[in-house]
Amino acid sequence: MSSDSVPTRRTGGRSALVIAAVRDAVEDLIAESGADKVTVPAVAARAGVSPSSIYRRWGDVGSLVAEVATLRLDPDRPLPDTGNIGDDLRAWARELYGHLARPTKASLLRASAVLADDGETNCLASRRDEAERLVERADARGQLTPSVRQIMDHLVAPIIYRITFEPDTVDTGFPETLVAELDRITETG
Repeated sequence: MSSDSVPTRRTGGRSALVIAAVRDAVEDLIAESGADKVTVPAVAARAGVSPSSIYRRWGDVGSLVAEVATLRLDPDRPLPDTGNIGDDLRAWARELYGHLARPTKASLLRASAVLADDGETNCLASRRDEAERLVERADARGQLTPSVRQIMDHLVAPIIYRITFEPDTVDTGFPETLVAELDRITETG
């Protein structure tokens, strides 16, 4: 058989369109009604696919919501690298807060927190990985750095808490306040 007659595999195609439609439907339904109202039949109807397609690929609504939350809450972006850990943390906190505070992202954040039960969400694990990379870079530059635990406790946790449980108090100056408090802890700790 010549190479001209070997069928080539299409990238994307119908499968990619179905996946995109299902993910968009989940995001829309969570934003409109909250995670507790999202069901496989509702997602299927909104996406224009059969429920069996969703069950076959994702198994259940919890797995589907967790995947969508991970994809939408973990944007592929470089971490700031200003040469100074304080400036890196400020830039990172502002970007993280701005990203997660968007209404649809906040809805996904709440949904992923509900579905996490006692486990750690992928979003939180990704933030921990980012904090570790920021600390490792600053350590390599010989800078005094907060610990990853301090960053998680005094920067990431308050941001996620505020957006998840007090969305009406979203304030763009909040990340700056948190980094200033973390600076004080690092200096005295």
